Amino acid sequence: MDPQRWNRRSLLTSAGLLAATTLAAGPGAPAQGRPTGDPAPGADGPPTGGDDGQPPPDPHVALAALLAGNRRFARGEARRPRQDLATLRRLAAGQHPSTVVLGCADSRVPPEILFDQGLGDVFDNRLAGNVVDDLVLGSVEYAVRAFGSPLVVVLGHERCGAIAATVTAITRGEDPPDHVGAIVAALRPVVAPALVLPGDPVENGCRANVRAQVRALRERSPLLADRVDRGRLLIVGARYDLDDGLVTLVRPAGSTGAAWGAAAPAGAAGGRTGRP
Repeated sequence: MDPQRWNRRSLLTSAGLLAATTLAAGPGAPAQGRPTGDPAPGADGPPTGGDDGQPPPDPHVALAALLAGNRRFARGEARRPRQDLATLRRLAAGQHPSTVVLGCADSRVPPEILFDQGLGDVFDNRLAGNVVDDLVLGSVEYAVRAFGSPLVVVLGHERCGAIAATVTAITRGEDPPDHVGAIVAALRPVVAPALVLPGDPVENGCRANVRAQVRALRERSPLLADRVDRGRLLIVGARYDLDDGLVTLVRPAGSTGAAWGAAAPAGAAGGRTGRP
């Protein structure tokens, strides 16, 4: 992992999201003999997470930094790091993103902006409904294997059009036009059970879909499951609020407080956490 990236990121303390520590490290040169381009899809990539030979950040540290960036964005205090020409030129030789995002194709939900990240920080996969199919799964596996990315975030959002179209198709029997039907067909098995829950059906469907895609990543990929089990990877679900810009983690269905505490920083789980 590029040390400059983590020098500027705030970490969480047990009390919640606080700018607590700066990881001091100077920029390092690429390791001797390491290829400068991206690894081939079949290669396991470098054993470490960055060009300086340092190991990738702990998955919980990566998540804390990502959420801290979102809080900066939501407060109107975004730093817009690593968006300069020097970074662009350095990354031309290769990338080592700290986070893989599976998000929805929506112009209002760009991960690099809402997490206050820069070039090379986020390996971004976006499609309507953020559904895990074979192509998406291969893309996520590639990033985790080739770059050692320690964090995968499935990012849903408020008032998702794909979920809304699925709710309409189920409740009113209205088939969507063109190839939108393929999106609805993929989401229908996930959204239909959520329609019996109290509250807003689109919101319930969004959360149910985030949980389902998190499960799919782990259950369908032995690579991802193995890294999660060994503590080298964290896969979490999250929801973006279109109104206030905040991202909150989506608690896995049926999880206990103790189990969830091992997977999420303090103050980040559950529903609304308030504007920090």
